[in-house]
Amino acid sequence: MAQCVQSVHEFIQDSFVPMVAVLCSEDAEKVTRKNNLNFSELLRPFCRLTSEGHMRDPNNQVQVVKNLRISVNNVVTRPSVPASGTPSLAQRLLLSEVVSTCQPAEGGVANVITAGDYDLNISDRSLKASVPWYRDWRDTLTELSTSKHYTATTPWFEAYRETFLQSMPAADHEFLNHYLACLLVVSSSEAVPVEKFLKLSQEQHRIQHSGEYTNPKWFIPNTLKYYVLLHDMSQGDEHRADSVYEDMKQRYGAQGCYLLKVNSRTAAAGADEQIPDPWSQYLHKSKQVLCVDGSLVNSLDSTHPLQLDTSGDTPGSLDALRAVAVETKAGTAAAAAASHGACLTLNDHDRIRQFIQEFTFRGLLPHIEKNIRQLNDQLVSRKGLSRSLFSATKKWFGGGKVPEKSIAELKNTSGLLYPPEAPELQIRKMADLCFLVQHYELAYSCYHTAKKDFLSDQAMLYAAGALEMAAVSAFLQGGAPRPYPAHYMDTAIQTYRDVCKNMHLAERCALLSAEILKSQAKFSDAATLLIKMTSEDCDLRSALLLEQAAHCFINMRNPMVRKFAFHMILAGHRFSKAGQKRHALRCYCQAMQVYKGKGWSLAEDHINFTIGRQSFTLRQPENAVSAFRHILTNESQQASSQQADLDSVLLPLPYINSSATRVYFGHERRLAEGEKQAATHVSLDQEFDRDLAAMWRDLEEQVVASANRGVVPATFQATQCCLNSQTDNLRFPLAVVEEPIIVEVVFRNPLKVPLVLSDVSLLWKFTLKDFSRPQDAAVGDALAFSNEKETLTKQSDDIIATEVIPEFFLNPEETKVARLKLLPHQTGQLNILGLVYNLASTPSTGGVWQYTALVLFIGPSPADGTSVRGRQDLEIQGPRLNQTKEEKTSVSHGPDRRLDPTITPPMPLLEVFFLQFPTALLCGEIRKAYVEFCNVSGVPLCGLRVVSTHPDFFTFGSSSLATPLTPLSPTSFENCSAYKTLATPPGATPGSVAAVTLVSAGDFGLGEGGSGTSNGVAEIPLEDRVLKPGQSTQLPLWLRGPDHEGVHEINFLFYYESAVKGGKISHRVLRHTVFICASRSLCVRATACRSNTLPEEEAEEEDERRNGSMLVFVDVENINTNEAGVREFHIAQVSSSSKQWRLHRCINPAEDKDCKLNSRERGKLCFRATRCKPVQEKYIFADLSLGNEQIISSTTPCADFFFRRCPPSDSRRPPVAVETQGRLSRSQGAGPGGGAEDLTSLVRKCNEVDLDIIVLWKAFVVEDNKQVILEGQLHVALQTIGKEACSLTQKEEAQEMVLLKFKPELPPPMTRPSMEQLSHLIKTNLHYPESYRHPFIHKSLCLVPVTLTLSNCSLAQVDVIIDLRHKTTSPESLEVHGSFTWLGQTQYKLQLRAQEVMRVPLRACFLHAGVYNLGTPRVFAKLADQGAMCETSQQTATPALIIIINDT
Repeated sequence: MAQCVQSVHEFIQDSFVPMVAVLCSEDAEKVTRKNNLNFSELLRPFCRLTSEGHMRDPNNQVQVVKNLRISVNNVVTRPSVPASGTPSLAQRLLLSEVVSTCQPAEGGVANVITAGDYDLNISDRSLKASVPWYRDWRDTLTELSTSKHYTATTPWFEAYRETFLQSMPAADHEFLNHYLACLLVVSSSEAVPVEKFLKLSQEQHRIQHSGEYTNPKWFIPNTLKYYVLLHDMSQGDEHRADSVYEDMKQRYGAQGCYLLKVNSRTAAAGADEQIPDPWSQYLHKSKQVLCVDGSLVNSLDSTHPLQLDTSGDTPGSLDALRAVAVETKAGTAAAAAASHGACLTLNDHDRIRQFIQEFTFRGLLPHIEKNIRQLNDQLVSRKGLSRSLFSATKKWFGGGKVPEKSIAELKNTSGLLYPPEAPELQIRKMADLCFLVQHYELAYSCYHTAKKDFLSDQAMLYAAGALEMAAVSAFLQGGAPRPYPAHYMDTAIQTYRDVCKNMHLAERCALLSAEILKSQAKFSDAATLLIKMTSEDCDLRSALLLEQAAHCFINMRNPMVRKFAFHMILAGHRFSKAGQKRHALRCYCQAMQVYKGKGWSLAEDHINFTIGRQSFTLRQPENAVSAFRHILTNESQQASSQQADLDSVLLPLPYINSSATRVYFGHERRLAEGEKQAATHVSLDQEFDRDLAAMWRDLEEQVVASANRGVVPATFQATQCCLNSQTDNLRFPLAVVEEPIIVEVVFRNPLKVPLVLSDVSLLWKFTLKDFSRPQDAAVGDALAFSNEKETLTKQSDDIIATEVIPEFFLNPEETKVARLKLLPHQTGQLNILGLVYNLASTPSTGGVWQYTALVLFIGPSPADGTSVRGRQDLEIQGPRLNQTKEEKTSVSHGPDRRLDPTITPPMPLLEVFFLQFPTALLCGEIRKAYVEFCNVSGVPLCGLRVVSTHPDFFTFGSSSLATPLTPLSPTSFENCSAYKTLATPPGATPGSVAAVTLVSAGDFGLGEGGSGTSNGVAEIPLEDRVLKPGQSTQLPLWLRGPDHEGVHEINFLFYYESAVKGGKISHRVLRHTVFICASRSLCVRATACRSNTLPEEEAEEEDERRNGSMLVFVDVENINTNEAGVREFHIAQVSSSSKQWRLHRCINPAEDKDCKLNSRERGKLCFRATRCKPVQEKYIFADLSLGNEQIISSTTPCADFFFRRCPPSDSRRPPVAVETQGRLSRSQGAGPGGGAEDLTSLVRKCNEVDLDIIVLWKAFVVEDNKQVILEGQLHVALQTIGKEACSLTQKEEAQEMVLLKFKPELPPPMTRPSMEQLSHLIKTNLHYPESYRHPFIHKSLCLVPVTLTLSNCSLAQVDVIIDLRHKTTSPESLEVHGSFTWLGQTQYKLQLRAQEVMRVPLRACFLHAGVYNLGTPRVFAKLADQGAMCETSQQTATPALIIIINDT
C-alpha cells in the first residue's frame, strides 16, 4: 500500500476515540455563532491532549494515556432506521464526492521510485503523453526516501478511509462509538443558569432512557454529565459569571463543572491583529454531509440540536439527497467565505485548550476508571460460578437472550441479540473502555474472553467484532509485543462478509488489517487481503483497494512491477466504472510506464487508446492527441478493425511545434558581389548561442555608452533581430515599416503517409497607429484589420503583404521548417495569429482527409475532393515566472511577445561590404583592405561607429593627422607599402641618428580629444558625418595579424543612428564575424641595461647630463617554419615610443644595412637610449631605420596599432616623471615612520623604464611563382631594467588551478624593497687614462689621478658610503690589482640629492708597471630618511683596467 501520512498506531488510535456529546442552550449557541462556529466545532481543534494522562487499572497499576484525542459532537436525534450491511445511496455519493475532490497537487514534486529496471513516477496525475511517457525518468528523480519504502502517498484513499470510518453508524454489538459523556453548555447571560442546566440534564436523560430514540447510543446508563458555563467577555457581567460558577461548584462539585470565558476580542482590534484560524483544516470535513445509518445530516443545520427530525422524506432517498446536496454546496461556499474565530484571542484559545484538558483529566478519565473498576468487580464476583452452572442458570431462567431464528439458522446468520445487562456484553463493554484509554493488554484479555463466549453462543456478529478488536489490541500492546494474530482478522472478515452479510464491517476490518500487515512489511499478505475485498457491488471501493494492492506489489523486497501495472489497469477500469475519470487516467498513465517499450504492442495500444479517450472526456486535448498519435507510430501493431475505432479521434495535422517558432526582422543577407564580401549579420540559418548573444549584447552596450557620453540609457534594450524560445520575449519587438518579417514554423508529420500542404500563409491582425501623432490622439483613431476573412485579402495586402507558399511537402514522420514572410506597409501593432493551408493526401494513399478548423477526422468522408482548408493557431507559452514569492509558490508564466511586433516608422538601413579582406595573416602583419558602406534606405544615417572584440586588429586611421589619401581604386596600390615612408638621405649610416616626432595619444582616439576609439569603439569618418539615402562610401581599413598563431574569431558591431530623431528605435546595429588564420612570424625579446659611460659633455639637455642613457638589446628570432611561402624576414626599422625615453642610435648596425633572417635564425641589435625631457601628454616616437627608407611610425597605421594594442606601458602604473622639489621634500619628510609602500615605490622607480619598442619588418613571400613583400610590426614593452620583455605573452601554465581556489586570497602583505632593488640606487663610473707612463727608476711611486662619478638614480635623497679598502687578500684579488693601493682618505660618507651627480677625486698608487683593475671601490647606499635600514652594496661597474708603462 502507499505510505500514509499517519503511522499505523496513530491511524488506529484516531479511528477509535472516546465520544462526547454536547447539549447547548440557545443563548450559548448565540455566543459561539459570533465566531461562525457551533460549540462542538469551537472545541474541535483543541481536542487532542498535548500532555499525558494517568489512571489506575483494576490492579491499582498506573496506566499512562498518551496523545489522547476525544471526539465532541452535537446531539442529533432521528427516528430509528434498520441497520444495513451495505452503504446507502447517499453514503456512496458522499464517498464518491470525497474521492473525486481529492486529486494530486498540480506542479508538485514528482515522486519517482526505482523498482528493478523501472523508474516509476507515482505522484503525478497528468503524465504528458507528448513526452513519450517521461522518456528520461532520471531527470525527474528529485527525492528518494531514506527508508526502504518510498514516500508516495494517496491522499484520496486516506480521505475515503477517514470519511468511511466517520460515517459508520453506531452498532449494538460494540460500544466504541457510543457516547461516554455529555457536555451541558449554558450561557452566563441566562436569567437563572442553574434551571437551564436542570432542563438540559432532564432532556439528556429523556433522550437516553425514554426508548423513543435509538440514536445517539450511549455507552453506560450512568452517563457523565459535565456542566459548562459559557461567558461572553464582550457583553456579559464577569462578576456575575464568577458568582454563578461558585454556586455551580457547590452544587455539582469542582470536578463536574467549568467556567469557560470566550469572545475577548473587540471589533476595533480585529483589523490590526492577525489571529490564526485553526478551524479551517477541520471544518472542511464537517461541512460535508455525514452518513449515519443511511441518513443524511448536515452538521451546520441551523435548527436547534434538540429539535427532532420529523421530515417525511425517506432518509437516503434521491429527492432528499438532491435537496441536501444543494444546501450543502451553498453552505460550504458561504462558510468558506466567512472567517472563523473572529472574536477569539490567543488567550481564548488557551482557555479552550485548558478546558478540554480539565474536562478530560478531572472528569472523563476518572469516570472511565470508575466504570472499569465496577465492571471488573462484577465480572470477578461471577468467576466463582462454574461456566456450566452459569450457562445452565441462564438456560433455565431464560438468560435474556432472544433468538430471532432457529438454532440451525444461527450457524449461518448473526441473528442473536443480547440484552444490555448480559454478562457477555459487560465483558465487551469493559474491553472497549480499556481500549479507548490505551490499556491494550487488559483489553486483549477481555476481548479474548468475550470471543469464546460469543462463539459458544453462535453469536457470530458479536464474535467477529471481538476477534477484530482482539487482533488490533494484540498489535498495539507495548513492551514484548504479542504476535499479530492475522487469522483473527481473516476469520472476522469472512464472518462479516459471508455469515453476517455486512460489507461495511468487513471493509473496516480489512482496512485495519492491511495497515497492520503493511507496517510489518507483509506486503504480499496485505495485497491478497485487499484483492479479496473487491466485489461487483461497489466499483469505488474495489478501485481503491486494487490500487493499494498494486502499491503493495512494488513495495516488496523484490518488487513485482508487472503485477503493479496489471492491478493499476484493473483499478483504472473500476475507477472508470465508478465515474472517477481523473483517477482512471492516472492509473492508466502509471501502468503505461511499465508496458512502454517492452514489445507488448497490443497492451500498449489498448492503454494509449484508453488514455486518449479519458483525456478527451476530461477536456485535455493535448494529452488525447499525443496518446492517439502514439497508436499511429511505427511500433503500433493495431489491426485494421482496431484502427477503425479512431474514426472520432481529434488530431491536428500536421503537428506544429509552436514554441520552436522563430521570427526574423529585416531583409535576408545579400550575397557577395564579385570581390565584395558582405557582412554576415544575423540569419535564420544560424543556431542560437547564449554565450554569443551575451557577447553581442556587451558590445552593443559599449558602443551605446560611447555614443551617449559614457552612460548607457535606462531604456536601453539590446537589439534582437531573430527571436526564438531562448531569447527575451517579454517586450513587444520593434520592426520597421517596409522591411520584411520572416516567421519560421516547424511542421512535423506524425503519420506514416506523406502530406501535401498548399497555399500556406500566415494569419494576422493589425491595429493601425500613427506614431508621429500624440499617443492620446492615436488611441481613439486606431483601426483594426485582419486577413482572417478571405474576402479582404486585397485590402489587407495594402497594409500587410502576405507571402503564400504554393506547395509544401512532408514525408512520412518528417520534421521540416517553412519560412513565411510578411511585409508591413503601415505603422501600428501587428499580431501574428497562426497559419492557414490546404491539406491533401498524395494520390498513392487513395484516402480522403477531412480537415476543418484545428481537427482532423480520420476515416471515411462524404466529400469527393482530396483537399480541405485547415487552420492552426500559434500559441506560445511564455517563460515560467520565478522572481517573487508568489511566483515561486505558484505556476505562472509571463508573456511571449515574439509574434506581436510593433511596426515603427522608417529607419536607415546599412549594408557593409569588404574588399581585399584577407583570411590568413602572419602574426603582426599589416594589410590594407577597403570597406564600403551603403545606405539602402530612404532615411539618412549618422553616428556611424564600430566596436569589436579585437580592437587591436583593425584601424580606419587617424583623422587628425596627415594620412595617405584613399586611392580611387584598391588595385592601384598593389604591392605598395601600407606605411608612410621617407627616403634615407644619401650617405647616411643606418641607425646612426634617430628621427624624433612628438605625438599625442588623443590624436589616435585615446583620452580626450580622440576620435572615439576609447573602450574599443571607433567612430568611422564620413563626409559631413552623414550617409545620405542611396549613397555609398569606400574607406581604407588597415588590418594587423594577431600576435598568437591559430584561428581567431573576430566580431565587428557597426552602430548607426537615424538623422531624423524622435523615433521609437534609437539606433540600429549590423553584425559581422570573420575568421583569421594567423601564422608565426618573428619573436622579439628586449632587455634594458644601465649604461656605465659618463654622459656626453656636449649634451644639451640637463636630463641627459644626469642619469640619461641606457643600453637596449633587441633579440629577434625567425620562428616561421616556411609557412605561407615565407622565404626570409628583413628588419627594416626599430622605433621607440615613450614619454621619457627614446632610442638614440644603433651601436651595431649590420653591414648590409638591414638585418636579414632566414627560418630559425636570430639576430641581436644593441641600441643606446637616452632620457628626454617629458612633454605633457606627448609620446616621443624615435625611428632608427636599418634600410634605405624610413617608416614614419608616428602616423597611420603604425601609431594606430601601437595605441590599439594592450594599454601603453606607462598606463599600467603611475607615470615616472621628474618630481617637484615640494613633492620630494614631502616624501623625505615622511621620516622613518613612512610606509613601506612609499619606500618600495621610490626604490622601484629607480629601475623603471617605460619604453616601448616597435620592430618593423618585411617578409618576402612567394605566391603563384610571384614574389610579394609583406609588412608588419611587433611591439615589446620594457618596464624594468634587467627584466626581459617579449612580444609573445607567455600562456598561463597554471590557469586551471585557479578554479580550485575555493577561499578568497588574502591581500598581499606590505613588502619592503628587495636587496636587488636597493642595489640600483647609485650608478658609479671611474674616469681615468687608459695608459700611464711613469719612470720607476727615478721615482718608485707612481700616482695616477682617478675620478669616481656617483649618480643618484632615485627621486629621494640617498646616503652614500665609499670604501676604498681592499675587501680580501685572496690570491685572485692580488692577481688583479697586485701592489696597487689608494692614497689619501680611504672611506667617504656623502649625501646625494635626488638624481644628483657627484664626482669624487681619488689617487691610485702603483709600485710596478703592469695592468691593474681600478674597479675596487665599494659603494654602499641607503635612503636618507630610513635610519633603521642598513646600507646596501651597490652593483659595481665592469672591470676598469689601466696599463702602467715604465718609462725608461
